[in-house]
Formats: sequence, structure tokens, C-alpha cells
Amino acid sequence: MRAVIFDLDDTLVDQSSAARTAAIAWGRDRGAAGEDDDLARRWSEISNPHYARYQQRLATFEEQRRARVREFLPHLDLRDDAVADREFDAYLDLYVPAWACFPDSVRTLRRVRAAGLLATVLTNGDHEHQTLKLELVGLSNEVDALFTSDQFPLGKPDRRPFLGSCARLGVAPSEAVMVGDSVTDDVEGAIAAGLAGVLLDRRDRHPDTEHTRIRSLDDLDVCAGARLET
Repeated sequence: MRAVIFDLDDTLVDQSSAARTAAIAWGRDRGAAGEDDDLARRWSEISNPHYARYQQRLATFEEQRRARVREFLPHLDLRDDAVADREFDAYLDLYVPAWACFPDSVRTLRRVRAAGLLATVLTNGDHEHQTLKLELVGLSNEVDALFTSDQFPLGKPDRRPFLGSCARLGVAPSEAVMVGDSVTDDVEGAIAAGLAGVLLDRRDRHPDTEHTRIRSLDDLDVCAGARLET
């Protein structure tokens, strides 16, 4: 093993908590109906399919944002794109300050690099947006490279982001391991591309998975490349 490739959201950065905090405060301020849990759940359920359309190149990054805000706040007149963009910016004003990395993120990245391995990130997101995220949570200097889905024809789990990342790192797929919280996007996508895959299951959602699973990044054995599933 020569490189460890990490997912970003909900692997290194607690994106879900930030999104929940922002959606509740933003929704309440905009008169959205429902209890806090309802607002957070609805925002997540709305966001996921629209973001998937962006990953499949069926919508632009801006279009999926507008679609999400219009569906979440149907009682507001957001037909004008500029108005919808301003409304999403209001969400971002709450979401971005809530970004935080998990306590095990920095020490794991440093442990990987101390072992002589490349510590990199491959995330399904916009490069500018994810670069800002790394900077604000203090991870920019802890990784050797950041790769985002908009640099490739499609996002994870398509094989090309994994293969493209390995090529840019100068490593063979068999020399890299992907660590992430998504069975489909991170683990199965990586394995299909010839990398090893490790599922980070912080919330114990996949206790019966057939894949290599860890509950914390502290459990990642950086010397176990030969034993990891491919």
C-alpha cells in the first residue's frame, strides 16, 4: 500500500451535523413547517436525489442547489434563479460555520503520513467548495492531494474518479485503499476499480456488511494493506 484515499463528508468532516444544524435554523427562520427532526430529515431526503443528479451530470452544481431550496421552501416564491441562489446562500451562511472535522481525523492523517503513505481525499463535490471546507476545518495541510468529482466525467461510484486519482498520485489501484462512509460510493466503487475498500461505520448502520468495516478512523491499520479486501 502506498496511498490512503479518504472520503471527506462524514468521514473526515462531520457534514451531517452541520447540515442538520443549518437546516433547522434556516427552515425555522423561513417559516418551514415541522419539528426540528422533521426539518433536518426533509432537507436530507430532498438533498440526496438532487445531488445525485449533479453527480450523474444531469444537473449543474447550481441547478441542484436551486432545486433543493425550491422543494424545501415551497411556500416562498423562488422561481427566479437569482432569488433561489440568495436563499441557498442564506443556508450556507449557517452551514459553513458549522463545519468541523471529527476528533480522529487529524491524528489518523498524520499517522498515515508518518507511515510513509500518501494521505489524500476523493470526494463527490465541487472542487472550490471542498477546498474551502478543508481550509476552514484545518485539514488543508494534513493531506497530500484533494480530488473532487467535478474533475472527472462522473462522481463515485463510477470507476473513473478512483482510477484518475490513482493515476495523478502515481500509484497503481492495487497500491491504494479507499476509506469512506458509503458502502456503494466509497467501498464498492473502489473495489470495482481495483482498490481496497474500508467502510467507516461511525453510527453502526452496517453491522452485517460483508466488507471490511471500522467504527473509528483510529481503528484503521495503515500497515494492513495486504490483508484488506479488494
